[in-house]
Amino acid sequence: MASAPLPLEASPIAFGTDGWRGILGVDITVERLLPVAAASARELEASAPAGLTSREVVIGYDRRFLAPELAAAICSAVRGADLVPLLAEAPIPTPAASWAVVERQALGALVITASHNPPEWLGLKIKGPFGGSVEGDFTQRVERRLQAGGISVPIQGETLRFDAMGTYLAGLKAKVDTQALSDGLERLGLQVIVDPMHGSAAGGLSRLLEGAAQSDHLREIRSNRDTLFGGNPPEPLAPYLQELIAEVRASTLAGRPAVGIVFDGDGDRIAAVDENGRFCSTQLLMPLFIDHLARAKGLSGSVVKTVSGSDLMQLVAEDLGRPVLEKAVGFKYIAAEMLSSDVLVGGEESGGVGFGSHLPERDALYAALLLIEALVEGGKPLGVRVSELHERCGGAAAYDRLDLRLRDMATRQRLEQYLASTPPTEVAGAAVQEVITTDGVKLRLGPSHWLMLRFSGTEPLLRLYCEAPSETRVAEVLSWARQLAEGI
Repeated sequence: MASAPLPLEASPIAFGTDGWRGILGVDITVERLLPVAAASARELEASAPAGLTSREVVIGYDRRFLAPELAAAICSAVRGADLVPLLAEAPIPTPAASWAVVERQALGALVITASHNPPEWLGLKIKGPFGGSVEGDFTQRVERRLQAGGISVPIQGETLRFDAMGTYLAGLKAKVDTQALSDGLERLGLQVIVDPMHGSAAGGLSRLLEGAAQSDHLREIRSNRDTLFGGNPPEPLAPYLQELIAEVRASTLAGRPAVGIVFDGDGDRIAAVDENGRFCSTQLLMPLFIDHLARAKGLSGSVVKTVSGSDLMQLVAEDLGRPVLEKAVGFKYIAAEMLSSDVLVGGEESGGVGFGSHLPERDALYAALLLIEALVEGGKPLGVRVSELHERCGGAAAYDRLDLRLRDMATRQRLEQYLASTPPTEVAGAAVQEVITTDGVKLRLGPSHWLMLRFSGTEPLLRLYCEAPSETRVAEVLSWARQLAEGI
């Protein structure tokens, strides 16, 4: 399928749910990036909590084209704000920058990354002193600083570099018994095949589980830097993971059960492939995390899920006596809950998972360690563990999401008004039992059977989510929803 034509004019500088992103060379240029970095650094200083006296701002970057160079460039903007930039010596996963902020008690971090977006994109994420993404009111203040046009002159100079990746991995090793995981994989005869999608988490799991890597119980594919990411967005979705799926299936067919673990471009999202080659998003991984942390490890806390999350998450949590909070889509809502209450685990369907015992941040490498720990503890491959949770707690067997591009924003507004005023009473032959408007419109059709329609806030894009008892039923419901959207 041909790519959409690239824009010729830059879009206004505006922060989304997690940072400012755009097309490199059009939206993202060094001339535009420097004042954004300066305004962000000044706001980190102005918003610092009482008692935080640090002048340091951590600077991180991923493996995208020009990301290292632009990260080095914004150090001059941070110095121009009379603060001290501390630059990672190599590309790092975004959570590594958050870890460094907390460990060093820095003001925050600026990370040059476009996460899971296509190769032509780049951007800037801002992390606060608590080790997670800043909230919308913070980025609004940054935007106001830019609109005010204050002058900040970049100052060239020597920048202190540090081993951010090594520091981060050492921190993860202190939280998880990685030697026990390596030994457990060998005992199970289970092979872990890691696909970092050419992103900045490459090599991380091999360094954490050195014993497993040395004994060939863990290996990585697509770990080299490729700024085109093999021609696809570095997003952990099944269509982009055919090599990993084939590798896992081949290993299992050869008599050596395998599990595939995949990270997105900046290492904050995770997905997996079970021993049969089935793609497992966080819709299936979250229930396993809940079971492992609450039942096997006995950790405290509630479960936080987004409204688009699988009902299996709630069923497993309730089976273990844990309260469940349902939030709008976006990890920022989960992170806010993690900062204010005792949370066991929080996650969204798109791959972001956070843990109350860690950072208020998505962290795919830490999640991978806990996933392997759960498999070792259970003594069974991933597909078997997930099937056992379904058998124990019930829940639907199938889920899918369809992103539908509408004709224009007027069509989007017309459809949104229609759903708000006259939501359907029947979907593909099933009566609507409940209408939920936490985020978009979610139509519950029965136990673990629902359709959700949610609009992008910035473009004519409608996201359709469905969970149902079978893949055939999911396809029927999504087809019905597509026809509804295209008919208005």
